[in-house]
Amino acid sequence: MEVLDTSISSVALPYIAGSLSATTDEATWVLTSYLLANAIVLPASSWFALRFGRRNFLLFCMCLFTAASFVCGAANSLSMMLIARAVQGAGGGALQPLSQAILLESFPREKRGSAMAVFGLGVVVAPILGPTLGGWITDQYSWRWAYYINIPVGLIAFLMISKFVKDPPYISSAKPGKFDSIGLGLLAVWLGALQIILDKGQEDDWFGATWIRWAAAIGVIGFIAFLIRVLKESQPIVNLRVFLNRNFALGCVMIAMFGGVVYGIVTILPLFYQTLLGYPANVAGIAVSPRGLGALLIMPIVGVLTSRVDNRAMIAAGFAAFAWTSIWMAHMTLQISEWSLLWPVIFSGMATGMIFVPLSTVAMGTLSNQEIGNASGLYNLLRNTGGSVGISVVNTLVTRHQQVHRNELSRYMHGPIFNRAYQAVHALMLHHTGPGLADLQTYAVLQQQLDQQSVLYSYVDGFRFFAVICVCCLPIVFMVRSVKAKSGAVQAAH
Repeated sequence: MEVLDTSISSVALPYIAGSLSATTDEATWVLTSYLLANAIVLPASSWFALRFGRRNFLLFCMCLFTAASFVCGAANSLSMMLIARAVQGAGGGALQPLSQAILLESFPREKRGSAMAVFGLGVVVAPILGPTLGGWITDQYSWRWAYYINIPVGLIAFLMISKFVKDPPYISSAKPGKFDSIGLGLLAVWLGALQIILDKGQEDDWFGATWIRWAAAIGVIGFIAFLIRVLKESQPIVNLRVFLNRNFALGCVMIAMFGGVVYGIVTILPLFYQTLLGYPANVAGIAVSPRGLGALLIMPIVGVLTSRVDNRAMIAAGFAAFAWTSIWMAHMTLQISEWSLLWPVIFSGMATGMIFVPLSTVAMGTLSNQEIGNASGLYNLLRNTGGSVGISVVNTLVTRHQQVHRNELSRYMHGPIFNRAYQAVHALMLHHTGPGLADLQTYAVLQQQLDQQSVLYSYVDGFRFFAVICVCCLPIVFMVRSVKAKSGAVQAAH
């Protein structure tokens, strides 16, 4: 439910803008405010869980998220919507790390892979289903129901958590120390600056805009001050010393890079269908939804294999498969149909499942139960931040490379091939109008062809970029220590 809300609003933005009397640019803050609050709470969730009890904090966040979802659906102004989305993001930010930590501690190590495979269905499939579900709900009912659907799920989750989730003994006896308001403030400053730059950078020409240079300076200063603060404190709000664990540090690097790839490809593939092929939003969402089918098919298999094979081999196979499917999709043309990319989309979903589950197991596998809560918050933060970076990078790449490819292709706007194309189009135009207007219309048609091919090649570059990132992750995989399940491991008290 929480991961779904990071993407379900994207296709409904024009409707939200129209309903709340806002421009489309102003409506994009509906996404930014959620991601910003989400990012700030993610790493701090461990301290709050230790201070108030993990179960109590999880219940509070579930109530906050559900109530904010209702306010989002009932919003009658943009300011009300943005405040509600920020509160929703704050409540949702803790749900991922808390639920992941509870899950990992509740199972012995030999069963964690199977448990993470079930958990991973939500995390992997939700961003894929978000645009599809959001488009369908918006078309069939109203954009408001994209938020109202959280209410019954939230109520059921609250009842289930109340009945079945218990805190382990170390949570009850934990002493998290005094609340570090300065550390949280510095965390909010640098993460906020980073998120705003990533979301708005391409619109304002990145560092060509004065405000982005100021935001970058504030972000860097805030990050350095935050590092000094948390490293000096004996009980900081975020414990960065967990990065001294090699498996966890390398796992975070890989999940950040892979987060950029997954969120990037989920972003540009629907845009390709809509901008170049002219598909409506709901059809474009359906065209990319088979990735969820691929994840569903592979997750049960991955859950069984994680306790029987070297997880590093499965992660490496997943990265290689994703790189291969990205190259496969890079062979797209303007003549493809809605289902031409069906198999590479399915295989990319399967590759995602092969990476997510074993990578989480390897990254957390050498940590103690007491470290998992803090580590899970940082791990999810880096995945989400990597996703934001990936979306910004690929959007910039697609936009800038359109100009590059247009310049390259314009060199062929003369010579025998161009002349034959001109004569063929001009002959068709002469059937409907006079010579002068036919000449102008012919050049307009060829100009449109040039622009379309330029945009197409920029999308091809985006898919090749994803393949390169996945290949760069391959050597990192084998720098990680192998994590072996310990038979008979004691189950935590949940």
